[in-house]
Amino acid sequence: MIPRSTLEVLSFAAFVLLVTAAFVWLLLPYYGAVLWAVILAVLFSPLQRWLEVRLGGRRNLAAGLSLLVCVCIVVIPGTAILTALAQEAAALYTRISTRGVDLGEVFTRVQAALPQVVLDGLAYLNLGEFSEIQARLTAFLLQASQAIASRAMVIGQNTAQFLIALGLMIYMLFFLFRDGPGLIQVIRRASPLSPHHTDHVMARFVAVIKATVRGNIIIAIIQGGLGGLAFWVLGIEGALLWAVLMSVLSLLPAVGTFLVWGPMGVWLLLSGDVAKGVSLLLFGTLIISVIDNLLRPPLVGRGARLPDYVVLVSTVGGLTLMGVNGFVVGPLIAALFVAVWSLFTDESRPGDGRSGWMSGGDAPPPPD
Repeated sequence: MIPRSTLEVLSFAAFVLLVTAAFVWLLLPYYGAVLWAVILAVLFSPLQRWLEVRLGGRRNLAAGLSLLVCVCIVVIPGTAILTALAQEAAALYTRISTRGVDLGEVFTRVQAALPQVVLDGLAYLNLGEFSEIQARLTAFLLQASQAIASRAMVIGQNTAQFLIALGLMIYMLFFLFRDGPGLIQVIRRASPLSPHHTDHVMARFVAVIKATVRGNIIIAIIQGGLGGLAFWVLGIEGALLWAVLMSVLSLLPAVGTFLVWGPMGVWLLLSGDVAKGVSLLLFGTLIISVIDNLLRPPLVGRGARLPDYVVLVSTVGGLTLMGVNGFVVGPLIAALFVAVWSLFTDESRPGDGRSGWMSGGDAPPPPD
């Protein structure tokens, strides 16, 4: 028979888990707003601490000013970009649906530009006549463009839900700024882990958020901006749409923006715009790709203390499962996985003193 004291402890633990699961389930519809409130609170916490010192410890005023800075730097520009993106996507959708873009003429130009050896190779691969390939590719491009435009137009259709999520994020962000240090102490006391383990995991959580979000956003802005500028200079339609797409794809290490400017450059070459195609391919290879190779290791890899292949796999998995929020959640889960197993490995072999790639060296100091 189970002792009454043990039964009470187990019952209370089960009740705590049940209530916690119910609370998480309650937050799921707006988990993105909660996630980004936490992310912005972590990123702008140095500003909050600096303002508190300058304002003589007045946390409410410091939190209000920090929130104002976040709104001016992040919320307003982000909303403006989303609005412009939705308008451009809607215009693209209209041109495609009304056949304003003559894809058949483009394919005819491509066929005329292809050498005979390429046409013979297509026939050898048994892909069908060029007209059949044209029909299949035209249908695919039409569906893909309409899908992209339709998803962007959802922003306007779900304005109420977007505004609720935005308001919830801003509201939570104020209290996270004001009460953040106290919440951290509550988490430390409530954690079932030892203080050392709790500090180690929380420090990795903060480090990965800073490295992943700050590093990826800097890289995305630079690569997307340069790519969009190149498209605009070359006179390619939908430059803003392509710039945003390159910014999103830049979250994928190694391949990233190449998935946009590479095929577009080849398309320009095949369609007869040789100068534009060569210019775009050279600019993408020598400028956009070099920026990724130079900035990603110091901004993301070292800060997250994860190998590049782990960052790539976890980012792709996160984006697949959670959409845009996955580029943070994916590497975060991977980093916590590495941190937990590093602690387990170190404690299962006390006195070993060895620290492999998984541990990332000594644990960073606990978060403030």
